Amino acid sequence: MSDLPVPLPTTLPDSRVPDPREAPPLRWGVIGPGGIARAFADGLHTRSRVVAVGSRSLDRAEAFAREVGGATAYGSYAELVADPQVDAVYVASPHSEHREHALLAIAAGRHVLVEKAFTRTAAEAQEVVDAARAADVTCMEAMWTRYLPQSDVIRQLVADGVLGELETVLADHGQWFAEDRSFRLFAPELAGGSLLDLGIYPVSFACGVLGMPQRVTAVGTTAFTGVEAQASMILSDFAAAPRAHAVLTTTLAAKTPTIASISGSLARVELDGDFYQPGRVRLVSRSGEVVEGPEPVVHGHRGLCYEAAYLARLVAEGRRESELLPLDETVAIMGLLDEARRQIGVPL
Repeated sequence: MSDLPVPLPTTLPDSRVPDPREAPPLRWGVIGPGGIARAFADGLHTRSRVVAVGSRSLDRAEAFAREVGGATAYGSYAELVADPQVDAVYVASPHSEHREHALLAIAAGRHVLVEKAFTRTAAEAQEVVDAARAADVTCMEAMWTRYLPQSDVIRQLVADGVLGELETVLADHGQWFAEDRSFRLFAPELAGGSLLDLGIYPVSFACGVLGMPQRVTAVGTTAFTGVEAQASMILSDFAAAPRAHAVLTTTLAAKTPTIASISGSLARVELDGDFYQPGRVRLVSRSGEVVEGPEPVVHGHRGLCYEAAYLARLVAEGRRESELLPLDETVAIMGLLDEARRQIGVPL
């Protein structure tokens, strides 16, 4: 490789992500009317709409339905998935319940979008995937970052060789939470801990760039309840990038920068915090030249519209899983998290 600086392209590639407002309409039912479900309903920005919501508490379901407007409230998940008006179910319950709720929706013949982490373990994820394939319904992990316009720009830069040979992926996701035994991230029975809720973002980001690693090395510390409070991982031995390492961190005890970068022999990509939300792509050459992409069209959790629109297109086209995050990759990523927790000493 030449030691001479390599000039950058004058502009970044345009995102090929279609306008979510042009996606086919889909009628959504929501399981679990919590904060992420509210963000999803607010962020649809498409011809799709939430038509039903289910909760173990009818009062909670009715409050959510009033906020959404025009949705039917159910006091059980079974009633929700049985509603003939529902085309697809968004599983937004705690990930300790994702397996149960996804299987319930699949058994009713509904397409499913399952919040991340997809399940508690790779074994549970495989069970959901097998059921969806057997039932011939569309199933997708709601890793919204994969569907954002910035992610398509990054895929083009990597595929076109603009970064050169990939060497290092860095990503962190840390948030501060007060130590509260009743809070789900500290509760073992709810599959709490930093990895499944926060660490899934850096891990999925790295795997989306480098593919699946053959090796994961993890260290961590546990919280007062025994779940992992902090975890650091090195992923290595990637088939498509044999020299590359992904260095990833996550914590429940500090608000970290939550940034990400992809460094190659010719240039690097930088994403400011929070890297997993809609944002601007910055390309930096070895000599320090910078080319920056445009500001995102949507901001914050309104970017959830892209994953919803993608699933709507899959359903309309009769496709059963995402090309951007295939179900086998979802299961494999859960396996990485299983192994990281095993190395840290946290029971699965």
